[in-house]
This record gives sequence, C-alpha cells and structure tokens, in this order.
Amino acid sequence: MQKFKKLEKPIIDVIIPAFNEEQSIGLVLDEIPKDWVREVVVCNNASTDQTAAVARAHGATVVDEPHKGYGAACLKGISYLKEKGTEQPDIVVFIDADYSDHPEELVDLIKPIMEENMDLVIGSRALGNLEKGAMMPQQIFGNWLAINLIRLFYRYNFTDLGPFRAIKWDSLLSLDMQDRDFGWTVEMQVKAAKQKMHCTERPVRYRRRVGVSKVSGTIRGTILAGHKILWTIFKLL
Repeated sequence: MQKFKKLEKPIIDVIIPAFNEEQSIGLVLDEIPKDWVREVVVCNNASTDQTAAVARAHGATVVDEPHKGYGAACLKGISYLKEKGTEQPDIVVFIDADYSDHPEELVDLIKPIMEENMDLVIGSRALGNLEKGAMMPQQIFGNWLAINLIRLFYRYNFTDLGPFRAIKWDSLLSLDMQDRDFGWTVEMQVKAAKQKMHCTERPVRYRRRVGVSKVSGTIRGTILAGHKILWTIFKLL
C-alpha cells in the first residue's frame, strides 16, 4: 500500500452518485475544496430532471448510469476513473449529492490517509454534529444494528455507515466492490474489515437534505435498504 510523505499532496478525485438532485448538486459542487481535488465525477443515475446539466454548469464531469442504484452509480464512477488515460488517483472521496454532508470537510477526511497511512476513513455522523431531523429514526436504528453486527462478526469498530468517506485508490480496487444498490456502504466496510485494512473515522456534520430522500423518505425504500444491508453483512461472512 502506498504511504504518503506528510508534505506530499496526493491526487484526489471525488465521486458523487446522483439521482434527481438538480436542486442540491450545485451546492455540493460549489463547496468542494477545489485546491485539493483534481476532478469531480457526478454519476447521473437515470435522473429525469436537470441534474446532469446543473452538474456540468458547476464544473463537474458527468457520466451516465441508466441502471438505477446507488452502488451502480458509484461503480460507474470507479469504472470511469479506471478507464481514463491519465494518471490514476491516490485517494477517492465519496459524497452524496443531496447537500446533507458538508463538502468542505473533505480535507479532514483525507488527513488520516496522508498522515497516518490509513486505508479507509468514514465520515461519522454519530461522532459529529447531527442536525435534528437530518436522519429518520429508522436510519438511526438501522445504522446502530449494522455497526453492532459488524463489531460482533468482523471485530471492527465503526460508529456509522456514513456515505461521506475517503479511501486509497489501490485499497478501493482491492475490495472488488460489487453491490449495485443499498448495500454499497456496508459492503465497503465489511470487506475492509475482512482484509484487515487500516480504518478510522472522523466526525462530520450532517444536516437535513435538500428535497425528499428516495430511500428513507419512503416505507418501501426503508425496508429494501434495511434488508439489503443486513443481507450483505451475513452474505460476506
């Protein structure tokens, strides 16, 4: 695994899965610290609004993934970076398009990779400042259950399955990510635990998203997401 010198500035790319987020994607892109990031890749996940156009107007590279699914969009972004003819990134940061995270905290997430040689850094909402109403009760319970199952079966201590995360590029490739929908975040953390990667967390702020969640905002989405997260944890045992 690559180890960075403390004064070395790594190549950082950002992947943002986005489905119908025309109201928020511009806000996210405007607050990403551009002096740290080489390229921002917005993975347009079968949006029917102007998400792609807004993302391009705010300077992002847009790739289209017509198959709906959070993981499918993230995999499209990874595929794009792999197939580029230019130099591969050192670190990839994942962040959601709904403006619930604070993009400027990207620098805090990459520091443990640069300074402590960590492989994966999770932005933990549990350790940070969670705005009232930013997470639904079923999300909080689902997170609690998932992290305790990971602790029980994989002996790794996480406090959150937060979507805002940074990972070394070579570590990401070694995980061979496969999930194409709701199990994406937990698959990454479970596989990292199984490979005994160096993982840590950093507190992040989390606010109420712009618009309505396509997952926790519906009963069907909540049930499907919860089932997939639990299935992923047990499948990878």
